[in-house]
Amino acid sequence: MTALEISAAYLVDLFFGDPPGYPHPVRLIGQTISLLEKKFLQWAHTPWMQRLSGVIMAATVVSGAGILTWAIIRIAGWVHPVFSSVVSIFFAYTTLATRNLYDESKKVIRALEQGDLNRARKEVGFLVGRDTDHLNEKEICRALIETVSENTSDGIVAPLFYLLIGGPPLAMAYKALNTLDSMVGYRNDRYRYLGWASARGDDVANFIPSRLTALLFVLSSVLLGKSWRGAWRTTWRDGRKNPSPNSGYPEAAMAGALGIQLGGNNFYFGRVEEKLLIGEPERSIDRDVAKESLRLMIVNSLIAVIIAMIIIV
Repeated sequence: MTALEISAAYLVDLFFGDPPGYPHPVRLIGQTISLLEKKFLQWAHTPWMQRLSGVIMAATVVSGAGILTWAIIRIAGWVHPVFSSVVSIFFAYTTLATRNLYDESKKVIRALEQGDLNRARKEVGFLVGRDTDHLNEKEICRALIETVSENTSDGIVAPLFYLLIGGPPLAMAYKALNTLDSMVGYRNDRYRYLGWASARGDDVANFIPSRLTALLFVLSSVLLGKSWRGAWRTTWRDGRKNPSPNSGYPEAAMAGALGIQLGGNNFYFGRVEEKLLIGEPERSIDRDVAKESLRLMIVNSLIAVIIAMIIIV
């Protein structure tokens, strides 16, 4: 992609997000995964069969998303080069999630400001995989900050990284893999074996972007007057504490920048999962800190797209 195309895709996402009611590629990917998941679970009854099914499903969805994106852009180029550029921008824009992450997070904060704890629990439940029915305000804010930091990597930095090295086809293939992980990459009874390949593939795909995201949070801290030293120190000290090999790094950078402590007990499907503590509790987590995490996310995305443009140029 050209620098102009990447900047255009970023700006379209930043100003418009993903309006509901049109065939978004990632939604189509999600529908495909749901269909394949049901078919494979009906066919595969043993662990090894489910593992094999999971590999086939992941390979089919990821390669299909990338190849189909490439083919559509190629066909558009036969019509006119400008049309090909427009289609490339569209696909690139649909891989980014800056505006949606901001808007969905603001819904949680707005509900808390209005004193509607039940609605805040419901809204944050759309963003996180943990159980949210009994969270208090501090726990809601912690969940929100953790998902903002993690999704800055998954929804912004990683797509930009793959747009930079492989254009929209590779970025769409990444989004397919990331969507697979979010839908079937759970260690519960249903997906333990079927989702294994998707979860491990997503770990590999996010290895570099997650660490880049942490570094960009350090730079964002400098620009916003936050503790960049704390972000750097906490990233190196606590980045490996999360059970995920990747999400701990952006979470640690965010925690260090804001002077807060993340991690602790979470409930998933009614079962408690204890996560190691990340950062130092220099401040109490509240809605104001959650707002600061959104500002860090926006600045992080701006730095990321500027660096991508500079590399291309």
